[in-house]
Amino acid sequence: MSWVTVIYLGEYIKNWRPRYFLLKTDGSFIGYKEKPQDADLPYPLNNFSVAKCQLMKTERPKPNTFIIRCLQWTTVIERTFHVDTPEERDEWTDAIQMVADKLQRQEEERIQCSPTSQIDNIGEEEMDTSTSHHKRKTMNDFDYLKLLGKGTFGKVILVREKASGKYYAMKILKKEVIIAKDEVAHTLTESRVLKNTRHPFLTLFFHLSRERVFSEDRTRFYGAEIVSALDYLHSAKIVYRDLKLENLMLDKDGHIKITDFGLCKEGITDAATMKTFCGTPEYLAPEVLEDNDYGRAVDWWGLGVVMYEMMCGRLPFYNQDHEKLFELILMEDIKFPRTLSADAKSLLSGLLIKDPNKRLGGGPDDAKEIMRHSFFATIDWQDVYDKKLIPPFKPQVSSETDTRYFDEEFTAQTITITPPEKFDEDGMDCMDNERRPHFPQFSYSASGRE
Repeated sequence: MSWVTVIYLGEYIKNWRPRYFLLKTDGSFIGYKEKPQDADLPYPLNNFSVAKCQLMKTERPKPNTFIIRCLQWTTVIERTFHVDTPEERDEWTDAIQMVADKLQRQEEERIQCSPTSQIDNIGEEEMDTSTSHHKRKTMNDFDYLKLLGKGTFGKVILVREKASGKYYAMKILKKEVIIAKDEVAHTLTESRVLKNTRHPFLTLFFHLSRERVFSEDRTRFYGAEIVSALDYLHSAKIVYRDLKLENLMLDKDGHIKITDFGLCKEGITDAATMKTFCGTPEYLAPEVLEDNDYGRAVDWWGLGVVMYEMMCGRLPFYNQDHEKLFELILMEDIKFPRTLSADAKSLLSGLLIKDPNKRLGGGPDDAKEIMRHSFFATIDWQDVYDKKLIPPFKPQVSSETDTRYFDEEFTAQTITITPPEKFDEDGMDCMDNERRPHFPQFSYSASGRE
């Protein structure tokens, strides 16, 4: 199909944006700010798939509008488009539906020709590999002690392994919710990152203290440990993408721990970029909001927001209305309390520069540029990695089962898991066979570092 200009309504910042879109026979629906001149197309600004899409015509918010619910990588999204005439809209929707129908027929033909799919075979191979070195653990190998937290996709329970007596935080996910919300890819990413990283600040147990404001010295300690952890992830070509206070905890000795690797992006080098809109609204970097390609500098923006919260007791940009919040992040200058030191202001100003190319840590030196900043002048970075620095606060926990720093809203609840009669002799859900192929990489895996 030839190039056609459409007006595209932003998903998070509700303004209309002109785009040049091209629909390809493989289902790719790609968009650019300007019409590419070369035969070899550059990487698109928008990249959707119309496979299994749903279309709807509407006259709101503008005449000749159509809405498409489709795939962006592994996530189902909904996007709104506007064109000049009803005929042009019909041309687009007819073409999109034609390609979607063709892809559906091709998929049905493949299924008929190959009853056992290649994906299932791969999953079996990965499962065999992951379990061949360990005796398979089952639900019956653990004692379930306390509920630590609960969210949309599942819950986290404090458990004790019966054989060793060791304590773990067991994350239990609702498979049907993960599949329904197209979060399988993020779940598999989290599993891979946790298995493949061995840094002292990537295994967590206890919540960050609830104190409202930290001193600069205390923030310097926590900030240094976060920088060290992110430096390690970046060196492993992993961008974290979801740094926020809720994902920072303390271990029993008072060291910072980073949790929740569901939004990590793997395979990202210093020059590589990403496109997926993800993260938590208050912590989103400007380049993510602007619908642009972005790189690992998004993690340093997140560090700036977190350290600002620690030292100032509030977010640098906040509004309950997300549209207004995003405008503040994009346009508003940062403001500091008078009590903040010049070094602290300089660090936060550098981390919260809106242009990622000018941001502290945004260059090729990455974390090393932040480590050299005057705010961290007293920090020995090898001592940080070796956990030789004395934490400014040590949680007062009496044992490994002491959960006083977890929210009583959760710890007071009774633990409920799948009834035992639903499990087979291997401890697996007998009714769950149809969902297993979605999660081939999951088997019991303890941390490699004690």
